[in-house]
Amino acid sequence: MKKLLVVILLAVSALAWSRLPGWSEEGTGEDGGVIIFTRPVKAVIFDHKLHVEEQGLDCDGCHDEPFEMAAGTAEEGGDFTMKAIYQGRYCGSCHDGETAFASNTRCTACHIGVKGYSRINLAERATAAGRHR
Repeated sequence: MKKLLVVILLAVSALAWSRLPGWSEEGTGEDGGVIIFTRPVKAVIFDHKLHVEEQGLDCDGCHDEPFEMAAGTAEEGGDFTMKAIYQGRYCGSCHDGETAFASNTRCTACHIGVKGYSRINLAERATAAGRHR
């Protein structure tokens, strides 16, 4: 029952994020927006606003190490895996259990899965359709 509640809350949050200015699968927008990684698995969500505004981090803390500035670059390398993250690369450079929650805990904080990805896309299409009327 708790897992179902977490999934529902995550889906509602994802839908809300999809309506925020700057939301984009590519991460466009003034603050980088929300990025949804689709490789190697669908789907992992990353919210720049949460990390920058709410956690007080700056762009230089992640760009150009551990992430290049261009969206999608991490996914293209073939080494953007949970194993690499557990070894302290990419997200794991902070999500080590000391700086931030460990990457092998709270999986649904980032992993929204295929269903979450589909819900976001449906919400985005519905929002876009409403704008074109």
